[in-house]
Formats: sequence, C-alpha cells, structure tokens
Amino acid sequence: MAMRITSPVFDDGGRIPRKYTCDGVGVSPPLRFEGAPAGAVSLALVFDDPDAPGGVWDHWVIWNMPPATDRLEEGRPAPGVVGRNSWQRNAYGGPCPPDREHRYRFTLYALDSRLTLSDTAGVSALVTAMEGHVLARAQMTGLYVRPGRARV
Repeated sequence: MAMRITSPVFDDGGRIPRKYTCDGVGVSPPLRFEGAPAGAVSLALVFDDPDAPGGVWDHWVIWNMPPATDRLEEGRPAPGVVGRNSWQRNAYGGPCPPDREHRYRFTLYALDSRLTLSDTAGVSALVTAMEGHVLARAQMTGLYVRPGRARV
C-alpha cells in the first residue's frame, strides 16, 4: 500500500473548514497517516501555501515523528520536533490568504533516519537534511479563501 495522508474534516482538493484558519479558532486539523514503508525511522510533515504572494509560505513544519504515528489530533501537540514556520514561530499557523483562494499542501515524508536539526530550523534546513533519506512521500491539498475575498 502506498503511503497516504487524509483528514476526517476535509477531502483532498476540498475546502479546509474555517475552524482551522485565521478566521476561525486557528487550531491544527486532524490528520491521518497510513502506509509508512518498512524501514521508516521517522516521519516529517510540511504544511505550506504555494500560492502566497511572496512565494511559498510555510505554516507548519514537523520532523522526527515516530514511524508508527498514524494520526495528528485536532489542536494537539505533534509527536516530534516542531520547527519554525514563515512567521518564525514553532507552531501551527492556519491558512490566512490575503487576496484570493489559495491551495494548502500537507506533505508527509517517511525517512530512513532521524534528523539532527535545531528547533530553530525551518523548511529549507529540513529539505536539505532529508536529502537522500526519503523513502516515501504523500500529499493532500486543501483550499481556502477568506470571507469576502475573490475566489479567482
């Protein structure tokens, strides 16, 4: 079975509920993981916005989750190291597009090692540290537009 990432609160390609955004409570959504390959030593997760006006905006960065992790519960701490997002916070930051509907990617990586990174690291350091260690990758996308903003 291929590795997968899903959510019980929205479908891949569907709308992220307002609760998980800057227009709602802003808590992290529940996520489900399955199919991590044998040999996986850790998991990493990147949640980003590729449609941000200034380039990709990182909302949540996590690494060194145990390979048996099969879920992240709504609003609960992740079982790994939470790195710096684009707001320079070690936390989840919900979707908050300034202009139009944006796509938000949740990308899960299965790695053949644990990573030695400071929690001050962000996505670029994570990507560099993962080079040559990715066993599998899964992705799901959610959409969000702030109330009163154009959809296109």
